[in-house]
Amino acid sequence: MIARAPFLRVAVPLAVGVGVLIAWEGLVRFYQVPAFLLPAPTAIWQAFAANADNLMVSLWVTLKVTLAAFALAVVGGVGLAVLFSQNRLIEMALFPYAVVLQVTPVVAIAPLILIWVGLDHAERALLILAWIVAFFPMLSNTTLGLRSADHNLRDLYKLYGASRWQTLTELQLPSALPYILAGMKISGGLALIGAVVAEFVAGSGTSTGLAWRIIESANRLQIAKMFAALFLLSGLGIAIFFALTLLEHLTLRHWHESAVKREN
Repeated sequence: MIARAPFLRVAVPLAVGVGVLIAWEGLVRFYQVPAFLLPAPTAIWQAFAANADNLMVSLWVTLKVTLAAFALAVVGGVGLAVLFSQNRLIEMALFPYAVVLQVTPVVAIAPLILIWVGLDHAERALLILAWIVAFFPMLSNTTLGLRSADHNLRDLYKLYGASRWQTLTELQLPSALPYILAGMKISGGLALIGAVVAEFVAGSGTSTGLAWRIIESANRLQIAKMFAALFLLSGLGIAIFFALTLLEHLTLRHWHESAVKREN
């Protein structure tokens, strides 16, 4: 049964997905639902095949913005959290503003960001907005992880005269690693969501990501093409999540309780 578990984890969701697609196709055909309301899966596939070139280009644009925003969120969030762990005064001064940044709706500040960077640099605006969405989970998770280092071990490091750098690199950061990886899983999805929402609000003809293709298709009532872009977005989000889950597993599997295999 244990050996079959990985197979079932893949087979069961795939079977459910195939069943949903078959039911969707059958119901649309049986009730003759108009294509501009809900296209059949076969029509969506045909639309994807017919527009594969520009959809894949748009996917690449969205992926670039997402990965850049995610990388900046990881570097900025971890770096600022480390600074917070070393100086409580800096944390008290800056953390409230990080919260303000997190709770400010992206749709409210998108026009302002677009004006600041210039209409000819829409991708920069998308990057900034996606970073804003993805940044806070990295900061908050890493800050919590750095605080969660065993206090008895911290006292032991002080007793043996360890420097702050040694305490940080040998104790706090390893203790915070599971929190950092969990924050990355959240931040990766939010970076994609931020990129898409930002493009809906601040996008233009100069920024042709998948969100812009969805807007364009909806305006032209090309609903099958719109669904094809939506499926690509979902696939990209799933790929990001599983890539970060794999990274988490490979990083923690030999030592952390959450990932170590048990005999029972």
